[in-house]
Order: sequence, then C-alpha cells, then structure tokens
Amino acid sequence: MSMTGATPQQLRNAGSLEELYGHLATVDMGPGWNKKTPSLYPTPKQKFPPAIWHYAQAKPALDAAGRLINTDLAERRNLILTNTKAGSDYATVTTLVSAYQMIMPGEHARSHRHSPNALRLVVDAEPGTYTVVDGVRLEMMPGDVLLTPNWCWHGHGNDSKANGYWIDFLDVPLVHLLEPMFFEPNPDEYAKGVAPAVPSAMHFPWAETQAKLAAAASGPTGAAEVQLGDPAMNTIALHMVKLAPGQDTKPYRTTANLIFSPVEGEGETIVEGKSFPWQRGDVFAVPSWQAHYHKSAKGGVLFRVTDEPVMSKLGFLRDEQL
Repeated sequence: MSMTGATPQQLRNAGSLEELYGHLATVDMGPGWNKKTPSLYPTPKQKFPPAIWHYAQAKPALDAAGRLINTDLAERRNLILTNTKAGSDYATVTTLVSAYQMIMPGEHARSHRHSPNALRLVVDAEPGTYTVVDGVRLEMMPGDVLLTPNWCWHGHGNDSKANGYWIDFLDVPLVHLLEPMFFEPNPDEYAKGVAPAVPSAMHFPWAETQAKLAAAASGPTGAAEVQLGDPAMNTIALHMVKLAPGQDTKPYRTTANLIFSPVEGEGETIVEGKSFPWQRGDVFAVPSWQAHYHKSAKGGVLFRVTDEPVMSKLGFLRDEQL
C-alpha cells in the first residue's frame, strides 16, 4: 500500500505533541482536541449580518444597464444583492440570493431551466409584461408573485410600452453548497406561451393576495399574514405580512433565513437593535437567529421569503418570541 506523508512508525513514535502535530499535518489530519475555534457552539453564529438594498438606487442602475447591455449579451439583465459584509461574493443570506431584474419593451429573455428554485415579486410593470413557465404565459403586474420551480422551463417577455421591473429570489447558494447544479438553455431559445386554462399554481395575483390579507388572522408576531403555497416550493416558503398603521410587531427570531421586500407602504425593521428604514420595492435580509421586529406609522405589506421548508425537513427549525 502506497502512502504519502509521515509513516505509521513516525506517528506512533512521536515524542511530543509538537512532533505529533507536525506529522499529522503531512497526512492532512488535525487534532480535534486542539482546535482554537470549536466546531460546535451553543447558539448559531451570525456570519451574515442584516443588510438592505434600495429600489430607488436599483431602478436607475437598471435603466442605465438598459442602455448599455441587451438581452443578446446577457442571459438576464439583473443586479445581484450580495451581502458583502459576510465576505460573500454572491449570496444575500446563507441559502438564498435576491436580485433586481428589468426587461425593456419589445424584449424577450431567453428560456432556460436549472436546478435552483426561483420566484419573482413584480414591482413595476404594465399589461403585456409576462413570464412563460413550462409553456404557460403568466401576466406580471405589480404585487404579483410568480414561481419557476426546479427544472421548469421559464423565460420572460415585454409587449408593453414601459420597462418591467421585478425582484428575483433563488436558492442558488443552497444548491452551490450541496452541488447538484444543472443548467440547460431551451432549444427553442424564446419559448412562447399560451394563457392558462385554469388559474396557475405558479401565479399569485396581487388582487387575490390583498383579499386574503383583508380576512387574515394575526400571526405569531401580531401582524396579519397569509402563506402563498403550502409551502410554495420544496426549499422556499412565502408569506405576505400586513402591518396596521402604528403597529409594532412582537420581537422574534428563527433559525430560518429571511429576506423581506415591502409591497406597499413604508416603515422600519429593527434587527438586533439596528434600524433599517424601508419603502416599497426595497429588499432587506434578516439572517438566521437574529432578533427583529417591524413598525410602520401608516401601515404596509411585507413579502417574506424564507428557507423554512429546508430547516423544517432537516429538523433544524427553531423559533422564539422575545
């Protein structure tokens, strides 16, 4: 048997810990009893800090990109919301990434499919902006939520006279971690869709969500909320949370990673004592096990995207009212 590094005899006959450590380093082994940073700790580490991105900055940046890059040069014209203070070069929170995206009048974004689950919240769009999911055309209007689950063909188009803007949410960081990534362009490149014969399970129209919120009971934090889907996808759960004027929600934390986007209104969210003022179209991240609550003087609605299904299936989900 061929081995590299220290021999069994050298390891067995080490006369001191320092000598043993030196031999172990040659065989890619390390002493677990001597680790300065333990691998087990009493509460979750907070590698990802809370963070916020503003639509007021993203929209003009996308408008500039519209002049500088077209859909022939880019698979998608989007802006990735990277949590750089976590040392990340891509993710928004540990398991999820969010992005702003824009499509101009007359444009069509190529159809493709991939391992990650994805969804989008429409911010600004006019009739004629749409997504095609597995051959079905779904219209995109402000406040609508559209799903493109794992391995579904999907592309976008804009037959209106105005730019369409939305926010993407994907579990790409989770897929990167687990490594089952596959991507495939559609051989037809620009998939054409037909109107759904019945209401699509991939589409949550804003008007229907508003009606459900009006009749919704209060959730665990005191705000009225509804779930979109049960859950929406295998790895991602979606909720709409309605804040009454002058309401402060109850402080709360969970092992699930959270990304929020205000659908209407304005307010602020306090995360671990730090204030994050927000308004419609913004995106803010509340990573795992970080205490937070929301407040809004005039009321508002928050869209909440979480990896709760993953944490629940693995037995890692824990939450706490504070």
